[in-house]
Amino acid sequence: MTTLVHGSDTLTRDALTVLQPGFVGTTAPDWLLRRIGEGLSSVGLFGRNIVAPEQLAALTAQLRAERDDVLVAIDEEGGDVTRLEVKQGSSFPGNYALGSVDDVELTRAVARELGRRLVQCGVDLNWAPSADVNSNAENPVIGVRSFGPDPDLVARHTVAYVDGLQGVGVAACTKHFPGHGDTNVDSHDALPRIDVDLATLHARELVPFRAAVAAGTKAVMSAHILLSALDPHRPATLSPQILTGLLRQELGFEGLIVTDGMEMQAVAATYGIERGSVLAIAAGADAICVGGGLCDEDTVLRLRDALVTAVRTGELPEERLADAAARVRALAAWTQAHRARGAGSVPGAAVQEGTAPGADIGLVAARRALKVTRGRHPHTPVTDAPYVASFTPVANFAVGDETPWGIAAELERLLPGTETGSYDEPSVDAVLAAAGERRIVAVVRDAHRHPWMTEALDGLLAARPDTVVVEMGLNEAEPRGALHIATHGAARVCGRAAAEAVVGTGA
Repeated sequence: MTTLVHGSDTLTRDALTVLQPGFVGTTAPDWLLRRIGEGLSSVGLFGRNIVAPEQLAALTAQLRAERDDVLVAIDEEGGDVTRLEVKQGSSFPGNYALGSVDDVELTRAVARELGRRLVQCGVDLNWAPSADVNSNAENPVIGVRSFGPDPDLVARHTVAYVDGLQGVGVAACTKHFPGHGDTNVDSHDALPRIDVDLATLHARELVPFRAAVAAGTKAVMSAHILLSALDPHRPATLSPQILTGLLRQELGFEGLIVTDGMEMQAVAATYGIERGSVLAIAAGADAICVGGGLCDEDTVLRLRDALVTAVRTGELPEERLADAAARVRALAAWTQAHRARGAGSVPGAAVQEGTAPGADIGLVAARRALKVTRGRHPHTPVTDAPYVASFTPVANFAVGDETPWGIAAELERLLPGTETGSYDEPSVDAVLAAAGERRIVAVVRDAHRHPWMTEALDGLLAARPDTVVVEMGLNEAEPRGALHIATHGAARVCGRAAAEAVVGTGA
């Protein structure tokens, strides 16, 4: 083994370089700017950091005034998981909608437009796309974030998404390796496990990741899941067999390996974030994502010191930390070169929002993703202001509860006077009382996973068979209602497309 002779300053800089922390606020705090000056090479952005495109562009400019090669990362999947439009809902449908259309050129165009907006705001690393094969319809955390349950379909759309983002200078981070689709546990809450044989993993989970690596994805994000056939003891993020043996050596990936959030309970509850981060770097990860929950200076210093101590005690080889830091700097150099060439638009210049003229590819895609099924009861378009009953499940952590969803706001725009109510348990009588004589539009999300939704719909349709049903999650339940509209996701544009279908003006 080669012994590297580093000064303590170099070691500390390397430890800071491999961190991708978050922070609180819409401007960079002083402590963050100081740490960037000391070697911190990446910053992660979340919904709490963003109020408008112009503000975000000013924030990223503030970061780069401290250091022009800093990587600015974001978790912007579009669809249900949006940070750019966390308070409004996304202008782009998510993966499930794009997979249901199955037009790779459309997927590429959506990713390119999303990437263009990120570039305008000064963001150059996107923790997307999700390449998980959603083979388990009961999955509580992936679902519509996946392109679908077919490995080949997921693979071709993952490649198109990577191409779209990277073509405008935004590094793609394909996730959650080696595949989070066949789980029924959310890794934010506990450690999921997949107990299938190697043949199944290679034929299903790994197909999209092989394709993404071959397509040149700049980064891959690891999953906090236990795959017993690959490593029966440690989750993928902490497993040398999975990160180094499988991803590096077998799949030949040479880019940046980023961990999923280290404060997630799948790792933190067993190992703690300091120990988990050391094990992740030792296993082959290059960048530690933290900040979705823990987003202060103390967290950064704890992780920095844990890595430095691990090197000094011999637990973490110094050359492994140096290699990880070098990969972070290499990606930063790639994104910096794209910015220098003027790829995309100039950050902060005429930032477009929503579905502005010339940038409506998201709405086009959402309309194409609709699946409309007529029921046995005669249906006529809704022409008077209806009552929208939204049956609302608990949002998973990745989606969050800040982002609005549904179709009420879009129906109100088309039919002023539309009223709405939100329900989280069977309450047919309450819905009927609130609706009065109005037509009812029932909006559900993953009805197949929530028996109370099925019960509520049964009662509602028995009383009011002219009810329109809009499914905004996985389209697994049998269509029901006088008109059943599957949007394949709950983005704002999906709601707009569904509202158009309800009133009979769909494009």
